[in-house]
Amino acid sequence: MPKNLFPLDNTKKFTDQLHVGHNRWHPDIPPVVSVNPGDVFRVDCREWFDGAIKNDDSADDVRNAPLPGVHVLSGPIRVEGAAPGDLLVVDILEIDACDQEDEGPFSGMGWGYTGVFAKSNGGGFL
Repeated sequence: MPKNLFPLDNTKKFTDQLHVGHNRWHPDIPPVVSVNPGDVFRVDCREWFDGAIKNDDSADDVRNAPLPGVHVLSGPIRVEGAAPGDLLVVDILEIDACDQEDEGPFSGMGWGYTGVFAKSNGGGFL
């Protein structure tokens, strides 16, 4: 398995991780890790609600999801030798679900979720 450059602990919020990441694309946000062209590596990512949606057989957490929040992003990742404006080819070799956990906020959630929000909470499909 490739080296994980951005590991995440599913029992912690994104802001409590070893690498915190960012919430927008901006040139002033410094990279948290660097790679060389051709490197193969792994990056863990969080879902938009950062653990607010639980596997607890209740729809209340979906209805009350923190919609004003911003999706947290893993990275930024610097590619050594790349300059602003360069076109980079990134091959995604595999997308995999998070590990199944027996306890904690993501227990039993090896793969995401789907929800339909009430109009009173922004409406729409997740």
